[in-house]
Amino acid sequence: MASIEMYGGKPLCGEIEIQGSKNAALPILAATILIDGITILHNCPKILDIFYMVKILESLGCSVLWEGHRIQVDARPCKKICVPEEYAGKMRSSVIFLGPLLAKKKEAFLPYPGGCVIGTRPIDLHMKALSSMNIFFKEEGPWIHAKGEPILGGNIVLDFPSVGATENIVLASVLANGITRLENAAMEPEITELCCFLTKAGAKIQGIGTSVLEIQGVKELKGVEHTIEADRIVAGTYLFAALGTRGQVLLQNAPVGQMRATLEIAQKMGALLCEKDGDLFVDGKNAWERLPYIKTEIYPGFPTDLQSPLLSVLSVAKGNSIVEETIFESRFKVVEELRRLGASMEIEGRQVIIHGKERLNGCCLKAQELRGGAALVIAGLIAKGKTRIIQTQYIKRGYEDICRDLKALGANIFYS
Repeated sequence: MASIEMYGGKPLCGEIEIQGSKNAALPILAATILIDGITILHNCPKILDIFYMVKILESLGCSVLWEGHRIQVDARPCKKICVPEEYAGKMRSSVIFLGPLLAKKKEAFLPYPGGCVIGTRPIDLHMKALSSMNIFFKEEGPWIHAKGEPILGGNIVLDFPSVGATENIVLASVLANGITRLENAAMEPEITELCCFLTKAGAKIQGIGTSVLEIQGVKELKGVEHTIEADRIVAGTYLFAALGTRGQVLLQNAPVGQMRATLEIAQKMGALLCEKDGDLFVDGKNAWERLPYIKTEIYPGFPTDLQSPLLSVLSVAKGNSIVEETIFESRFKVVEELRRLGASMEIEGRQVIIHGKERLNGCCLKAQELRGGAALVIAGLIAKGKTRIIQTQYIKRGYEDICRDLKALGANIFYS
């Protein structure tokens, strides 16, 4: 796998269009199993995680045609119920096949999902909730065997508003017998988009966008065409890259309405922001103010996926900042790598205390996970001199071509 090299210390300047949302496209692709007809998805990002999802769909028997940013799926030939370990082991999102396979086939075999080192992220929430729908689980070594016939609606209250568990419950419920009422559901934009996609296909879902969802099971879902919304995390990543390099960039098609917490933080740091016609102009020339305290939260709070990129920017802020991680217990792996660049940071429990420095100096770094890898790219753009990042396959799980995008903003960055 190619490494990424860059020469930092130069403000970003230019404009770029934001790619389609990874976190929206993945559950919608899994949902195509439910459709009795052709599904056409536009604006799908060309990233590794989408490649793995397509391979899983094909392994189950689905017919998939992927051309550019358009994916067409015909799930009618789908016969199998076993998600292959080859691809499931590379991505956490493979667990999202549990709901649609149960809804459509009444049975599913899944290996325990992998692909991430940021925390345990147990799937017990998924299993506990689905068990109340007449679904039974059996652990068979590293595999999960789930079965239920018929799938019955029920009243479910999640212990924690898990995005993945919410998605699996919705996907299992749309073809279930009766009504499913889900309380304490996650409210992330990706949940809203999944529900809107399913509604287009004929699902009956009330409470979309709220923490209480009510799903009336239907007999079938019809073919549908849908355009994936822009990726709020990618937009936030490039926003922070502009802040860290003290640059000025225009983010075209940025999902501004989904980024309020991120935009508020940028403004607190001194950034000037201007929204117009769906685009976001970011002026980071004076974005050096510290953040006395900020924590990650469930949506609509500040997203955990942007915590690592924020650390990179705060490493050169004026003064001390504190960032607390409340979602995942192991999301500070990037700190050790940032220290190699000269950042002054210390971990205390679930908090990182950042002592802003005037400059960072380039060196060789190792990406260990997706968003941490993107944070290292930002740090390399901030640092003086040459920075080289290895294990870039993690970054490619969520960013189409981060070098291409940043080159468009004037960065001296390339694969090597």
